Amino acid sequence: MSAPKFKNLIEILTDMQSAVLAYSGGVDSTFLLKALQISGIKILAVTAVSETTPSIDFLTAKKMTSEFGIEHRVIKTEELSIEEFVNNTPDRCFFCKDELFKKLSDIASSEGYRCVLDGSNVDDTSDFRPGRIAATKYNVRSPLIEAGITKEEVRKLSRQLGLSTWDKPSSPCLSSRFPYGQRITKEALQRVEKAEDFLRSLGFHEIRVRDHNGIARIEVGEDEIELLLMPEKRKIISETLKSLGYKFISVDLDGYKTGSMNRTIGRG
Repeated sequence: MSAPKFKNLIEILTDMQSAVLAYSGGVDSTFLLKALQISGIKILAVTAVSETTPSIDFLTAKKMTSEFGIEHRVIKTEELSIEEFVNNTPDRCFFCKDELFKKLSDIASSEGYRCVLDGSNVDDTSDFRPGRIAATKYNVRSPLIEAGITKEEVRKLSRQLGLSTWDKPSSPCLSSRFPYGQRITKEALQRVEKAEDFLRSLGFHEIRVRDHNGIARIEVGEDEIELLLMPEKRKIISETLKSLGYKFISVDLDGYKTGSMNRTIGRG
């Protein structure tokens, strides 16, 4: 275990005394949740649920908080009622996080928690992340960044701690599947999630279905592209995704890339 960084993280958390954690059920926030448990401070894990939340993450959040014996609260967020979010500008993530962090700050203030935390790690600081502006607005702290912990280190430490999420694929909100400027609708979000769930059921590990106004652009890991293009797989994938409403099915030959939609704005 990376003892100095982990020890520093625990010291940072201990000094907080109590905290509300924005808990998504992902690799980073689950690792942070475990560190919070080890620190022994008062914790409330809060999971926000909306049309943009992958169901698989919500199930993980319920499972892990139950395993850890940590108080877990589920709240509803209303991103689709925010016109700036639905319009899907490059700053879309700010409006989502602004909605979330306001609710968490209200909980912390009314219930006596000293800090609001998120699971951002050091690698997140090098990508285009408008949500970080919302974090600053509400004084949300990111202990993994404060302790200098990277994504790779989160996975390594998670494995050493025996967390089942150590190799869980990253799973950002479903709105990240749409190019900027394309309106986000409940129906389109459901279509994306069903398409990705189907591909996952076929054994693909890291997958994205990018939705380009009726065209599905599938991203899988480079080592899985050949599997995706096998005739029997290709046929059932095409038929299933078309049954969900896609008119054309394409494969990104570059493979899965985190934040690939940021290419359109010259970032990432």
